[in-house]
Amino acid sequence: MKPKEIVVVSGKGGTGKTSLMASLAVLASEPVLADCDVDAADLHLLLNPQIQTRQEFWSGKKASIRQADCFSCGHCRRLCRFEAVHTEASSVQAPLKYLIDPIGCEGCGVCVHFCPVQAIDFKDSRAGEWFVSATRQGPMVHARLKAGAENSGKLVAVVREQARRLAAEHNRELILIDGPPGIGCAVIAAITGASVVVAVTEPTLSARHDLERLLALARHFSIPVLVWINKWDLDPQMTADVELHCRELGAELLGRVRYDPLFVAAQIQGKTLVEFDSGEVAEEIRSGWQRLLQWLV
Repeated sequence: MKPKEIVVVSGKGGTGKTSLMASLAVLASEPVLADCDVDAADLHLLLNPQIQTRQEFWSGKKASIRQADCFSCGHCRRLCRFEAVHTEASSVQAPLKYLIDPIGCEGCGVCVHFCPVQAIDFKDSRAGEWFVSATRQGPMVHARLKAGAENSGKLVAVVREQARRLAAEHNRELILIDGPPGIGCAVIAAITGASVVVAVTEPTLSARHDLERLLALARHFSIPVLVWINKWDLDPQMTADVELHCRELGAELLGRVRYDPLFVAAQIQGKTLVEFDSGEVAEEIRSGWQRLLQWLV
């Protein structure tokens, strides 16, 4: 049987998405976990994964100049719209040495195509790495994209593919995914084909605006969304407005979670809140999880 996939996302960063996702991982029964926030992964900070498999992620291409064949015509520098080509003086008498900054290079290939002496190589780029790890809550797939690297959506697709493979191998019925914030290509790669999206938001104008865009994205791909309002008690009136707006847009509400410094205290101990405490906030999270399970049935 195909496992259910729950993707926890947010329209903006800082809503508490990963903190709530980690608590769901603790409450779930034998899940496979996936951290698809590959640009800034931090689920590992709470679940302390022990890496078992490490694989390189290659995607895109980068240009580099073969100095032995280059005669410093500067044509590549004039063509590069990203200003990735720069010069370096090797000596007073020698011509300028042309170099391509691998961070600045966008891999468009224009310099490669138009180099008059074909002195520019165009090689595959190592954009990051991905891991399969063991955690106290079960197997976990996570990744790290190199600084400035592109193709985060492709790396997200790799992480999800490996999570599905693990679910099949271990006969697991649930995949819990910590998705990236926003509505970009990485988010699209994280939510496409999911059973349900849990959208974590907060009672602010900026979060409401970003939630609207996220709901529109999910609606475009016909993916059901449940909205979870975190830190609701910081502005109860705005919370009520967000809930009303969600109903008007046809989005179901998963519940509310109040603000509590216990989240920080738990994280300092490397624990999720439901492991650290059994009080009011933990009960709100448990209630949200039970409603989510009922929705999946």
